[in-house]
This record gives sequence, structure tokens and C-alpha cells, in this order.
Amino acid sequence: MYIHAGEIEDLVRDLCIKAVTDLPGDVAVALLAASRRETSALGREILGALLKNAEFAKETRTPLCQDTGLTYVFLEIGRDVRIEGDIKEAVTRGVARGYTEGYLRKSVVRDPLFHRENTEDNTPPVIHIDIVPGSEVSVTVLPKGTGSENMSAVKMLTPSAGPQGVMDFVLETVRQGAPNACPPMVVGVGVGGMMDTASFLAKKALLRPVGDSNRDPEIASMEKKLLAAINNLGIGPGGFGGITTALAVHIETYPTHIGALPVAVNLQCHAARRASGILRGAERPCSQNQHSSR
Repeated sequence: MYIHAGEIEDLVRDLCIKAVTDLPGDVAVALLAASRRETSALGREILGALLKNAEFAKETRTPLCQDTGLTYVFLEIGRDVRIEGDIKEAVTRGVARGYTEGYLRKSVVRDPLFHRENTEDNTPPVIHIDIVPGSEVSVTVLPKGTGSENMSAVKMLTPSAGPQGVMDFVLETVRQGAPNACPPMVVGVGVGGMMDTASFLAKKALLRPVGDSNRDPEIASMEKKLLAAINNLGIGPGGFGGITTALAVHIETYPTHIGALPVAVNLQCHAARRASGILRGAERPCSQNQHSSR
């Protein structure tokens, strides 16, 4: 089965624009439900404003937030698919087109230390590729702004810290950073591997639909406890007080070293932006298939 790299470029271009202008349905539903539960009058007003902002952005095809982020692109490539062309080049071109043709803010600087000159097309993106069964390519674009990212954290705990140590670190990270992270948030938590693995898992956790619990019942219980504890902090929508500091806590884990317990917390603002699409392979090479996005 064949997919041309040009199809991936086109899909990434479309998803970049969709992700920053169209709030995912599960996020909108969670915000609406939160607005009905919220006990703070100001909190309810803020949640209502966020929902109106999302409606306006979708109607006018303008960004939900002025910070259109550093672009993360996650690809799941079926092992029965042959890609014609360079995948990473196609993704990079797609991001450049999306941010240029969609008139989105370009926020990427080439040199992070000294000169910090803007690349002027929001490239390069951060690309993650996974090989999976099948004959399709799934693409997810996650634009990550710095308001919430700068409040995220990673820590190398000792194994003796255990689950309680992980929970304490998550709560402390939220307590310190949530008011500046545009709450209500989605809290992504990665545990395991080494430092880089935990950070990746915390980011990947943000791709799950809001409130989609981990399949492991013990971890799902931990997610539920953390969400309740976070919402008991009283930080609330916009940091102005209330019972809705987070919409969800998502935890992802990976096996780790016997002497390690790495933990990463990746905060995501109320505009939990992401967009996905699928390309299906064709039997003949060089065909331009139709893609579907969700």
C-alpha cells in the first residue's frame, strides 16, 4: 500500500489550521459541564466567555488564542504502508504552509540561546513517529503554547517516593503554576522510562480525549484522586477562584529502571488544541488519496 508524502503535507497543513481554530468537541463538552458545576459566579462567567470565544473562533476561522504554539506532530504509520518521499520534510512543509496560508502567528526561533531569530514559518516542528499495524497513516497535530508549557516540570524521584510521591509532585506543580497556565487545564503526567521518556509521556497524555481514563484501574483511580485534589486547591477558572482548576488528569506510564522513578507534569491550558486525520494507502504508487480529519 502506498501513500505519497505530498498527501501528508496537505493533511498537516489542514490540521495546523483546524487545531488552532476549532476547539475539540470533548473539550467544549467538558467546559460546558464545568460551567454548570462551578460554584463561583466569576468562575462561571469566565467559563462562559471561554465557550463564546471557541464559538467565535470556529465561525470566523481565527485562532482560539494568539499564541499558536510550537507544533508537535504525532504520526502512527501502518507497517504495510510505503511512503513515497521524505516524511519529515513533508510534515515540515505542511506546518510551514499551515502557518503561512492560515495567517497564524509564527513563534519559533532558530537559535534558542543567543540570536533567537524567528524562522518566519513556525518550523521546525517536533515530530514523533510510531510504527503500528495496518495500512493507514494517522496524523495528530498539537500546537503547544508557552503559557502552560512554562509552568510544566520534571523531577527524578527515588523509588521509595512511590505513588504518593508522584501525586505530591503533581499537586505542587499545579499549585505553583496553574494560575499562569490559563486554567481550567488538562494535566498530563508521565511516569517511567528515564527523564526524556517521562516528558514525552506527559505530552502524549494530552492527546487523550478529556476524561478518558487510563485502562489500568489503579492508575485510573490515581487520575480521579488527583483531579479531585487539584480542584480542591481553589485556583479556579482563570486563576480567580472556584472548583474548576482542571478538566482532567491523564497519566501515562512506561517501565523504568529499578533505581528510578521519573515524573513529568505537562500542563495544558483550557484551549486544549489538537486535530487528527487519517490517510489510507492505495494499491498503486503516486496516487493522491482523500484524507479524513477529526
